[in-house]
Amino acid sequence: MTDNNTEKALRTVEGRVVSNKMDKTVTVLVERQVKHALYGKYIRRSTKLHAHDAENACNEGDIVRVKEIAPMSKTKNWSVVEIVSRATV
Repeated sequence: MTDNNTEKALRTVEGRVVSNKMDKTVTVLVERQVKHALYGKYIRRSTKLHAHDAENACNEGDIVRVKEIAPMSKTKNWSVVEIVSRATV
């Protein structure tokens, strides 16, 4: 029997909003650096996530923190926690 007090830690990542054209949804580009297996050089890899933005508060270029949630649609299983920094105009 499992103990209810031990929850799985929620994954949070930071990324840049690249699209806010959908209603209550933003596309967030998350970049990370991975070491090449053979040559050892660090390579930039990126992932695009669809995140829930209930208030439509995010604009393109904003840096946001998103957390993993239960799936809301076919592609959306992240939610915007906070806007870390606004895009400069």
